[in-house]
Amino acid sequence: MVRHQLCIAAAAAALLALAWVWPEGAEPPADAVTANEPTGSASQAPSSAGEGEADDTAAPETPASSAAAPEPEPGSNAASDPAPSPPGVELSANMYDGPLGTRNHTGDERVALTFDDGPSPEWTPKVLDMLREQGVKATFCLIGAYAEAYPELVADIAREGHTLCNHSWFHEFDLGRWSEAEIGANLQRTNDAIVKAAPGAEVRYFRHAGGQWTDRAIAVAADLGMESLHWTVDPSDWDDRVTEAQIRDHVIDRSAPGAIVLLHDGASNQKDMCGALRSILAEFTRRGYVYTAM
Repeated sequence: MVRHQLCIAAAAAALLALAWVWPEGAEPPADAVTANEPTGSASQAPSSAGEGEADDTAAPETPASSAAAPEPEPGSNAASDPAPSPPGVELSANMYDGPLGTRNHTGDERVALTFDDGPSPEWTPKVLDMLREQGVKATFCLIGAYAEAYPELVADIAREGHTLCNHSWFHEFDLGRWSEAEIGANLQRTNDAIVKAAPGAEVRYFRHAGGQWTDRAIAVAADLGMESLHWTVDPSDWDDRVTEAQIRDHVIDRSAPGAIVLLHDGASNQKDMCGALRSILAEFTRRGYVYTAM
């Protein structure tokens, strides 16, 4: 009994001594945290599943206190791809928020559909038919070699009131790293093929293959009278691994007034793109979107 009382007294004395020497307001040492108490890094550790991969499915809501906000998708006009805004909302995104100051919004509430990598004798007429049925004007970013090979399709695009865009001579991804003279020759050759197919047509825009923009390419395009055109929404419809449903859902979920939507009428997956396009046009009509050909 006496020994027990002595132990209690010794413990109390130790606590009093510790309270006297501990600096007021100081944090306990790291090893004082119990094994079951999560540390700050542990509570915010990212999930190992799907890291770095595109995923169009909605993630479950996570309280702000336990997870950081998702990074914005390149070219997106919202930090976390929220539901589309209804027509009439105030547009907060700048027209030139694209890479290196390229244009990636229409500048008003209108939405722009843009089609790259054509003209294609198989798919461009189908796209033109769908747009004509809906009274929609769009922008076609043409590859020069294809414009030269299929001039009648370029003429059809221009005749129906769509806007023409230069997409380089043969989709050169590294074009922006060439010399100014080489870039200029490439873009001029492409413009010449387009205008030869559609005399009197104006080529107002340039879109770099793959969005691999450089200041040099932008400057040369500007010298030739072309504005550099990027995009807001990219469903990767050129990839034959992407399904019609994925293309449709990506565009519908991530488009809002002012968006520039990137699609392809010439690539390797146009059957799925054309299937998705009908649903996209129907949904945009339901929302009351107005189109612009830029």
